[in-house]
Amino acid sequence: MKQALFMLLLLSPVLSGASRYVGRDLCRPCHQKEDRLWQNSPHELAMQEARQETVLGNFDNVRYTWNGQTSRFFRKRQEFWVNTQGADGQPGDYRIQYCFGVYPLQQYLIGFPGGKLQVLDIAWDSRPEAEGGQRWFHLHPDTPTPPGDVLHWTGPNLNWNYMCADCHSTNLKKNYDSSTRNYKTTWASMDVSCEACHGPGSDHVAWARSEKAGQATDNKGLTAVLDERKDIQWLRNAISGRPQRSLPNTQRRELDICAHCHARREQLTDEFVPGQDFMDAYRPVLIEQGLYHADGQMEDEVYVWGSFLQSKMYQAGVTCSDCHDPHSTRLRAPGSEICEQCHEAKRYVTPTHHHHEPGSSGADCLACHMPAKNYMKIDLRHDHGFRIPSPSLTQQTGAPNPCNQCHNDKDTDWAVVQTRSWYGHPPQGFQKFAQALAAARRNDPSAAALLRRLIQDPAQPGIARATALGHLGGSIDPAALSLIRQNLQSQDPLLRMGALNALQTSPQNLRQLALPLLADRKKAIRIQAARLLAGYDRKQLNPTQRKMLEDGLREFIQAQEFNSERPESQVNLGSLYADLNEPGKAEAAFRTALQLQARFTPAREQLSALLEQQGRKQEAQALLLEGLQEMPESAALHYALGLFLVRNHKLKEALLFLKNAEHLAPDNSTYAYALAIALHSDGRLHQALKVLERAHKAHPRDITLLSTLVSFNQQSGNKEAATQWSRKLQALNPD
Repeated sequence: MKQALFMLLLLSPVLSGASRYVGRDLCRPCHQKEDRLWQNSPHELAMQEARQETVLGNFDNVRYTWNGQTSRFFRKRQEFWVNTQGADGQPGDYRIQYCFGVYPLQQYLIGFPGGKLQVLDIAWDSRPEAEGGQRWFHLHPDTPTPPGDVLHWTGPNLNWNYMCADCHSTNLKKNYDSSTRNYKTTWASMDVSCEACHGPGSDHVAWARSEKAGQATDNKGLTAVLDERKDIQWLRNAISGRPQRSLPNTQRRELDICAHCHARREQLTDEFVPGQDFMDAYRPVLIEQGLYHADGQMEDEVYVWGSFLQSKMYQAGVTCSDCHDPHSTRLRAPGSEICEQCHEAKRYVTPTHHHHEPGSSGADCLACHMPAKNYMKIDLRHDHGFRIPSPSLTQQTGAPNPCNQCHNDKDTDWAVVQTRSWYGHPPQGFQKFAQALAAARRNDPSAAALLRRLIQDPAQPGIARATALGHLGGSIDPAALSLIRQNLQSQDPLLRMGALNALQTSPQNLRQLALPLLADRKKAIRIQAARLLAGYDRKQLNPTQRKMLEDGLREFIQAQEFNSERPESQVNLGSLYADLNEPGKAEAAFRTALQLQARFTPAREQLSALLEQQGRKQEAQALLLEGLQEMPESAALHYALGLFLVRNHKLKEALLFLKNAEHLAPDNSTYAYALAIALHSDGRLHQALKVLERAHKAHPRDITLLSTLVSFNQQSGNKEAATQWSRKLQALNPD
C-alpha cells in the first residue's frame, strides 16, 4: 500500500508557483479514513451528473400539476427529461443535466444557451414515504410564479451560476461575461470536495512526496491548517460546573471556512481560497429586519453563521467541528447527546432543568434551545443561537418562542405564566439585545438609549452590537457620535462595518470619519468605506488618501462587475457613478438593470430621479408610468410618482398616487405621512388627520406621526385633541 501511494505521488505533476487544485484522487490514498466518511455525505452529493444511480426522482412518465400547469417527468433512453412551462409560457421538453442535493429534497438543473444552468422549481421529496416523501412538490406553492417572475424556474433567482454554484462545488469560477451575458462557469470538483475546505492541494502533495515528508512543518503545504481543536479539551469549571475550553480559541479560521457557504452574505469575488479571511471575499449581513427576528432568531433563509455568532457557545470558543464531524457532516453524537459532550447530564437531563416529562419532545435540548424551521417547504433547519426560550420576549418584540411553537394551542400569556412559575421571573438568557433592536425597528423613542447601552456592552455578541451601530445613523447626538468614532477603530470587523453603516445614513460632513478605513485589511470594509466617500471633495484629501480612495472605488466596481448579471449590482454602479458626477455611466447602469429585470423597482426609481435632475422631466415621468403599467400593485412606484408630481407642483395629480401607495402598503408609515402632508398642503386638513390617526394605530410609538398630529390639531383649532396627542408624545419621549 505504501509503495502504491508513493508511486501515485511520484506520478502526479510537480506544480510550481501558487498552490493549485489537484482533485480528491490525490488526497484519498493518504487520507482513507476521511475519504470514507466523506463518501455519501451531503458535501459529496451536493452536485452530481444526472445518471441512473444519482437521480432519486420518479421519471417514469409521472405527471405533477400545480397552479393549472402540468409537468411530466420522463426518460429518453438513459436521459432524464421534464416537459414543463418554459420562459415563453409554453410547455417544452428539457433535459436534466445535474442533480442538486440529496436529502430531504433533490433538485434538478437544466442547461440553457450562454452557459446558464437553471434550477427547476419542482423538486423531489426524498424522505421516506412514511414521512410524507417520495413525491414531487413545488417550492413556491403559495406564490404564483408566472414566466417573467424572478421566482419562475427560468428566472434570475433560480439561476445556478449566481445563486447556488459557489457553495455546491469546489473552486467554482463563475466567469460571467457582461458584454455577451454568457457564462463559462468552471469548477475543480463538481461537488464539495477536500480542497473546498483545506484549500488547493498541490503544495501539500509536493510536501508529501518531498524528502521532508513526515517532518513537522508549520502548514505542510496547506493554505488552511484546521487545528483549532488540536490538543484541546472541554473541562468543567471547578466553581460553576460549566464547561470551559482548556485554552481560548483565538483562531476562528474554521468558522471562516464554514461561513463561505453557511452564511447569508454578498459575494465580492470568486478568488476566495480556504485560509483567507472570510471578509476578503464576502460581506456578511447583520441582524437585519426581514432576515432575523429582533431577538436574532432566524426568519428568512440565513443559514447558520449569523445565528452562531450570537451564541454563548461562540463566545466560549466552540467551533463547528466540536459538534459536527467535518467529513461526514453528521453530529458527533445523536440528538441531545451531542450537548452532553460538555454539559453534565445529571444537571441538564432532568425535569428540574427542562420541566417536562423525561423522553418527551419538551425534554429535548434541541427543541428548546435550537428551534427549527422549514425552508424549501420540507428542509428543517435548527437555529444556532442556543438561546434560552423566553415567551416574555414574544410579548415585547413579536419574536417567536419554542414554548408556543410546540404548544400551538396556547397563547403567549399562558407560556409567560408557565415559565414564570418555574423560575420566579421571566427567563434570562445570554442574549440581551432584543428590546434594543425591536425598539429601533419600530422607531421607538426609547431606541437611542437602548442601542447605546447595547453597543457599550462588550459581553454581548459583536454581530448584535454592529447591528445596533447601524441604527444610530438616523439621528446623531454627541453620545452616538462618540460610539461611532470608537467602533470605527474596533478590532472586530463587524463593529467597524456597523459603524460605517451608521455613517451611511449620517450627515455628509461626518463621512470623513471613514477615511482611515480606506486602508482596512478586510476588502469588505475597504470598499464600503470607499463607497461612502465616493462623493467626497478630492481637494480635501492628501495624495495618499486620494490613492486609497481610488483603489477602494476600483475594488468596489470590480465587486459589482463580478455580479453584473444582477440588477442590484447595476443599481449600485449607477448610484456610484451618479455620486461621481458621471451621469452617462449612471444612466447606462440603471438601464442595464432594467434590461436584466424590468420589474426591478429601485432601478426605475433611481433612473427617473437621475433624468429629473438632468431636466429630462418628461422622460422621468414616463419611466414611472411605464413601470406602473407593468406593476400596478407597486406601492413604491406610486409613491415615487406622487413625490415627483409634488416636486413639479402638480399636487392634485400627486394625491392620487400617494393615496394609492398608502392603500397598497397600509403598514408603511412613510407613505401615510407623505399623504397626510400632501393633503394638508391641498387644504384637506380633516382628511390628513384621518390618515395620521389610522397610521398611528399601526405605529403607536412613531414620534413623527404623533408630532404631526399635535401640529395639525393645533392648526385646526382642536386644542383638546392637540393636548391629548401631546400627552402621548410626552409619555413616549419625556425629553
